[in-house]
Amino acid sequence: MTNSIECVEKAEVFLIAGSNTTDNHPIIGHGVRRAIAKGAKLIIFEPRQIYLTSLATVWGRMRPGTDVAWINGLMHVIIKENLQDAEFVAKRTEGFEEVKAVVEKYTPERVEELTGVAAEDIVAAARLYASGKPASILYSMGITQHTSGTDNVKSLANLAMLCGNMGVEGGGVNPLRGQNNVQGACDMGGLPNVYPGYAKVTIEDAKGKFEKAWSTELSSELGVPLTEIIPKAAKGEIKALYIMGENPLLSDPDLTHVREAFDKLDFLVVQDLFLTETAKVADVVLPASSYVERRGTVTNTERRVQLMEKVIDPLPGTRPDWQIICDIATRMGYQWSYDSESDIFDELAAVTPQYAGISYARLEAGEQLCWPVPTKDHPGTPVLHIGQFSRGLGLFHAIEHRDPAEMPDADFPLILTTGRILEHFHTGTMTRKSKGLDALVPRPYCELNWVDAENLSIEDGDRVRVESRRGAIELEVRVQDRVDEGVLFIPFHFWEAAANELTNTALDPIAKIPELKVCSARISKA
Repeated sequence: MTNSIECVEKAEVFLIAGSNTTDNHPIIGHGVRRAIAKGAKLIIFEPRQIYLTSLATVWGRMRPGTDVAWINGLMHVIIKENLQDAEFVAKRTEGFEEVKAVVEKYTPERVEELTGVAAEDIVAAARLYASGKPASILYSMGITQHTSGTDNVKSLANLAMLCGNMGVEGGGVNPLRGQNNVQGACDMGGLPNVYPGYAKVTIEDAKGKFEKAWSTELSSELGVPLTEIIPKAAKGEIKALYIMGENPLLSDPDLTHVREAFDKLDFLVVQDLFLTETAKVADVVLPASSYVERRGTVTNTERRVQLMEKVIDPLPGTRPDWQIICDIATRMGYQWSYDSESDIFDELAAVTPQYAGISYARLEAGEQLCWPVPTKDHPGTPVLHIGQFSRGLGLFHAIEHRDPAEMPDADFPLILTTGRILEHFHTGTMTRKSKGLDALVPRPYCELNWVDAENLSIEDGDRVRVESRRGAIELEVRVQDRVDEGVLFIPFHFWEAAANELTNTALDPIAKIPELKVCSARISKA
């Protein structure tokens, strides 16, 4: 997030895209609702009818996979009507003329053909966003989980810069992270192409810095992202996997292919709290401790570093992750001898510029620190890009719409999209073990529009079979208006009818994220 969670309630206008915020990020969702109650306006682009659509001044009900088109459409109207922040564009950005040339083709009428959103709603959304000072963009995996995910994010950044909504309280481009420490894992170098602090592994100076800090020789070769590890395992190119706190046998696309890949592994280790679907097929399971049984930090969606204190002792036979990892490293010949979590954090701060001024002592004293915190007396940076972007000038990207990897056809005429629900979290590893939560939504289901149901002679509550080119599942159907004609929605976390049996492995070429939000499907009575 370029801005803090506190900034959310300072927005005059919200543009929410690809996020069921009140269900999946309820605290931030409450902030949005409070701001609206005080007079803020909401624009939402969302294919499903959700709670926030009832509060929206403009609801663009677009077809899944058409985000670049509607964003370009908004920019077309803003530029045509001269509503952009000309001073911001001139002084703080570059590449605007290339974007202007591309979006000129995205008239409201053409965007309506591409997205299904009425031309007048495109115009209304553009005028409202451009008039809002400040205006905040919030997005989540409905924007990123596409083969065009990187393009979608760049397009939202284009829109924010066009209207001068960067580097201001209440504005910005704000991705809402899916778990409490996704941001922190990335910051720590949990990506295949960077060291901690996003220093690229291909840069020799960065490599030298970490070789010196860690007293070991490092490689300049890029690592392999998860979405390419599975295909490599299937080909026999990767022989062993060590999986921590992840459940790819439920969360990854095309589960048949994932199972085949895991069957070809020589050795699989899973380190987790519970015997997940993935842990059940492991050669070794290492029992870890839960967050209440250990100390440590998480870095949340707004870049805030938070200290988590241990509440109870670990259950017998379980240990904190860092202790397990250190012992394995030691047995492999590399002595990792940290005395405490704070020792590890001190090393992190020494090699990561964004964390340089953060320490356990400051966090224990109750300081609220959003990185970057470059020095020990720095107060943190709740809002990024005030006065200047980190690269100097903000770079516009001229981007064309392109269709998803798989489009509906005669054999598979519907669009399947997946997501989370309020009552269960991610793959349900913990929430489905809560009797109260599981009682609220105990069974898998899919949502189908009334018109499609009538055409297929399907009634509410029927057991149906949903198929794609990769597999089939059976589950209960809910016939309603929450989804548009031609669209199916399935929560992905039910192992009994896993939506990822159906989803597509096609990847964004840059981020390598799979297109979990769009694939073609068909439905029939079971």
